[in-house]
Amino acid sequence: MGLSIQQINDFCYRIPRQGKMRVDGRIFANAQIMAALKEDKAITQVANVAHLPGIVGASFAMPDIHWGYGFPIGGVAAFDAEQGGVVSPGGVGYDINCGVRLLRSDLSRKELRSKLPQLVNRLFDTVPTGVGAHRRDFRLSEKDYDKLLTLGAAWVVQQGYGDGDDLEHIEKSGCIPGADSSRISTRAKERGRNQLGSLGSGNHFLEVQYVDEIYDTAIAHALDLFPEQITVSIHCGSRGFGHQTCDDALATMLRASQKYGIDLPDRQLCCAPIDSKEGQDYLKAMACAANYAFGNRQLITHWVRQSFEEILHRGPAKINLRVVYDVCHNIATFENHRVNGKESSVLVHRKGATRAFPPQHPQTPAAYREVGQPVLIPGDMGRYSFVLVGTQKAFDETFASSCHGAGRLLSRKKASKVAQGRAIVRELEDQGIYVRSAGVRTLKEEIPEAYKDVANVVDVVEGAGISKKVARLRPIGVIKG
Repeated sequence: MGLSIQQINDFCYRIPRQGKMRVDGRIFANAQIMAALKEDKAITQVANVAHLPGIVGASFAMPDIHWGYGFPIGGVAAFDAEQGGVVSPGGVGYDINCGVRLLRSDLSRKELRSKLPQLVNRLFDTVPTGVGAHRRDFRLSEKDYDKLLTLGAAWVVQQGYGDGDDLEHIEKSGCIPGADSSRISTRAKERGRNQLGSLGSGNHFLEVQYVDEIYDTAIAHALDLFPEQITVSIHCGSRGFGHQTCDDALATMLRASQKYGIDLPDRQLCCAPIDSKEGQDYLKAMACAANYAFGNRQLITHWVRQSFEEILHRGPAKINLRVVYDVCHNIATFENHRVNGKESSVLVHRKGATRAFPPQHPQTPAAYREVGQPVLIPGDMGRYSFVLVGTQKAFDETFASSCHGAGRLLSRKKASKVAQGRAIVRELEDQGIYVRSAGVRTLKEEIPEAYKDVANVVDVVEGAGISKKVARLRPIGVIKG
């Protein structure tokens, strides 16, 4: 159908209820982003999500919106957890709990300059990257595997890879409750068994960065960030384990949609009632994959700390690499929000979107209770990333959600064509960015031009009032799959 779209203000557009939509669609964007979306199927996907049973508020899309499986990437939707709501694997995505962890240090850019190539090489040798990558010296026993899936990052910390302070600075403290490993297929377990502590491929990365601009000094201080400070961002998820878990669920959900008489505008939106066996089984399996991802980023954090200590010949207290925060980008979680003036339990699907709890919210970490939960927005490897915080307006209007990254402009195939014949590594080195990658193909697919300028995306969420800018981070060392 030809969709009617109305501009609400400079940063928000509305798709009014039409056809079988149960709620409006709402897209956070500016004129430039909307113009680029005209040829993208993602706008239709926003409207399609609005057809699903039990959806409340609106079907949202963040400014990094682009086409995805079922839901658009950048999509947010909340479903009534007590009356008629559904859960949809397409609203979480294949890479369950793909997310970003930011580490801060006591180091300045000047201190690291002469050691940067050595450090990047060491990180590349230490943290496995690429398709099927794993460390041969780390393998999970069956007993340990089940504990990881149940406890998430806490299990990794129990093994000596980090400490309790790390857990206090992770969304959900690094563990989604309700995980049940009996809901995981043998195939999913086999795919993930050797991949814990690895980056994978595609848009996943490990970046050494520095703080090159502070927008709010007081909030930056609360997050322990300062100018020229060295930081590290880790972007990865649940690897083959999460991918297979999603794949397994889709076949079940297609049958469930028919069984429960759910009218789907797109079969990729297959779903089941939250309280059905199929819905509960998926949520238990999804929690396992999310906990795998939390454990994955925790183990990589340990190896990052180890690499810094080895190359700089300094102890951990001198480097002081601590977790600022760790956020999920692909997840469905139960939260309490006001719906039609009433406090309600809803299942919030965030696919390529970030939780953005405001100051004083009980689930905002105690260290940040006065300023709001950190919102970590990575950009491309040639430009910059941003640190923001959540706001009350996000809580009131978007189920406490914000954007998650730059969003692709070019498909991987088109990006590779644009990069043909170019020396991408040399181009980045000329900008002061040292890069190591498992293959040339990934670098071509991930060229900076493949992505929207993340500054434009961030300006939209700040202009809309659903996040507040705190600091900008520039990459100087990049590890890619």
